[in-house]
Parts: sequence; structure tokens; C-alpha cells
Amino acid sequence: MIEAFYTDEFVLPLPSGHRFPMEKYRILRDKVYSSVCSIRLVVPDAATPGQLALAHCPHYIERIETGNVSRDEQRDIGFPWSERMVERSRRSVGATVAAVRSALQHGASVNLAGGTHHAKRGKGGGFCVFNDLAVAARVYQTDGVSRLYKSKQSQSGMGSRTRNVLVIDLDVHQGDGTAEILNNDDSVFTFSMHGEKNYPFQKETSDLDIELPDGTGDDEYLAQLETALGLIGERFMPSLILYVAGLDVHQADRLGKLALSDEGILLRDQMVLKWARQRQLPVAAVMAGGYFPDLEHLTDLQLDVIKRMAEYGEHHQEAVNTTWDR
Repeated sequence: MIEAFYTDEFVLPLPSGHRFPMEKYRILRDKVYSSVCSIRLVVPDAATPGQLALAHCPHYIERIETGNVSRDEQRDIGFPWSERMVERSRRSVGATVAAVRSALQHGASVNLAGGTHHAKRGKGGGFCVFNDLAVAARVYQTDGVSRLYKSKQSQSGMGSRTRNVLVIDLDVHQGDGTAEILNNDDSVFTFSMHGEKNYPFQKETSDLDIELPDGTGDDEYLAQLETALGLIGERFMPSLILYVAGLDVHQADRLGKLALSDEGILLRDQMVLKWARQRQLPVAAVMAGGYFPDLEHLTDLQLDVIKRMAEYGEHHQEAVNTTWDR
């Protein structure tokens, strides 16, 4: 059984007509609850100020928490400030932190939201206040749970892997905030494959960036992903994967500009998880972007991603337990 962490109970108030589809989180949680898969739904704790400070400037954290945020900053973030916005943002980060800890125990886990990869050290943007990926990576590297996992690896003969984190960001938008925060950090490899002409229009430099032209479909997308994973395998040895499984690469997305099909999404996930399985790596996934006009279609696809994560966790645990028992 894997755990899925949700935050849709912490609704942030938005003005009428706002384009962010907040309702998708509740719909997805209901579908996970009704599914036959072995998935345990969990409400996460909020990220603490200390955890947030592993990736963000303390002054920025304080300004967000106290509401000392200008109209321009709120416009960049895309949400009006409120105490509920702060609570939801902290919970969303806490969900990814919890997902990482859970993945170390169960092989895989999911944050039903998350993927707030546009938030930088001292600035929010693109519906992102705090960067859950950067915070979770840093918490993992300083966490007692990761030390226990590393100890088990060493005892099992799998080798004493360092606490290296690989971020595989397949949202249609570049993970510019993640790249900025983790720049020059050799313990985290940031990989982003995204739309060349999509937001953010001023890109940051990840460890590996692949920019795709508008209209890119399944074949070209999967070929580029296969090449990228091959390059990463030659350059970096992770002990954990943070997988940004954005659905805004789909042809139905109104903001994405790419053209993946339902089958393309399936093959994308299978390629990532096959790469992870070959290395016996725990995977924590975040759902990230998805802006379909049809939220039923979107959440059906997201549920399929979560089911694949559950299957991966089951096989991962079997493989690791076999190795540890030798």
C-alpha cells in the first residue's frame, strides 16, 4: 500500500472567474478514495518555517506569513494573499515532504497537488508560493528517515548511496524556481523537459533542460525523454526521485501547447518508472499542472498516474525486501 497526501480541505479563496481550477483536487481525491487500489489517503502536516528556510529566504517566508506582500508580488504569484493561502501553501509543501518520507518506506508515494516549481528563494510566481520540491529535497538530506533508509541500503549490500536527489520535472512549464534554488548544488540534479515558448518566458538553467516546440506529440516527446534519461544515468547516481508528473503536456490542456495523447502520458510514466526500477529507487510524485476544460478527463488521467505509482511501490518493496533478506 502507498500513501497519497491531499490538501484540498484547505481551500484558498479565489475571486469569481479565476482561471486556476482549484476544484480538480477534490475531484481527484474522491476518485482515489473510490478506486480499488491500495492507496491510503492522508492529510499532511504543514511545512514548518525551519523546513521552508532550507530553500527560501527567511525574510520572504516572514513576509508571506504576515501578509507584507505587494500587489505586484501577488499578481506574480497569481493568488490574492490571505491566511488561507498561506496555510494551503505550507500544507502543499508539507505534503511533498511527507510523500518523500513515505516513499522511503513504501517505495512510492504521491502528493495529489504539489509541483510548485516556479517559487524561487525570495519570490513566488505562476501559482507557486513556496517550492515544495526544493524544500522536500533539502529535508530529505537532513532527515532521520533518510538516514535510516541509507543504513538499510548499506546493510543489504546495495551500497552506501549518498543522499542525492533527482528531480524529473515533466510539467509543461520549466521548473525555473527549482533550478534557481538548487543551482550549484551537486547533490541535487534538476531535469526539466518543457515547452520552449511557454511560461516562464525567462528561463533559468537546470542541470539538464530540454525545450520542446509547440505541438510536440508522443513520438518526439518520448524520444527526447529516453535520450535525457540516458544522459542522466551517465552523469548522476540518485538515491531518491522527485517526479513532477504534470498533465499539462496533454493535447487537451488549454495552457500547455504540446500534444501528448492519453497513450503518450502512459508511456511517459512507464519510461520514468522503468528507469527508476532498474536502480531500485524510491519515487515521490507530485501531480503539478493540469488545466483541462474537462476536469473529469484530467482527473481520470491523474488517477491513472497514481495507480501506476501504487503498482511501482508494490514491485519496489518486493525487490528491496528480497535484497535486504539476502
